[in-house]
Amino acid sequence: VSSDMMETQLLEFKSLINSKSESVNRKPDRATRKLLLYLFTGTKGGYTRLKIIINLEARPFNTNQLSKELGLDYKAIQHHMKILEKNNLVTKVGEKYGAIFYLSNFLEVNITALGEVIEKLERNMNSKKVYY
Repeated sequence: VSSDMMETQLLEFKSLINSKSESVNRKPDRATRKLLLYLFTGTKGGYTRLKIIINLEARPFNTNQLSKELGLDYKAIQHHMKILEKNNLVTKVGEKYGAIFYLSNFLEVNITALGEVIEKLERNMNSKKVYY
């Protein structure tokens, strides 16, 4: 993914999150902001996890569908989904191959914090390498 394409996607993500944030009138707590910043900007794969969240915001997916949608390896998506599920950002319905993932209620309530994450990713892109 080129840096120009990433910047364009980040702007689209930010616009989407800001439109969602208007309906949520709650400021996320400090621990939530720290968790999201860590998962999306402080670790390798943060940008990929953000793309997964943005796709799940539009509609539920299973791992295979996400893999095809994002053009990434099934095992890589599986790895990111485990991290997102472990940190209560997605909810899994079903078992094994056919399991469908949704955004968790926790993330939906704290969606405004994702705007901060995107802003930090934009700053990082201008100053150093972003891992995805």
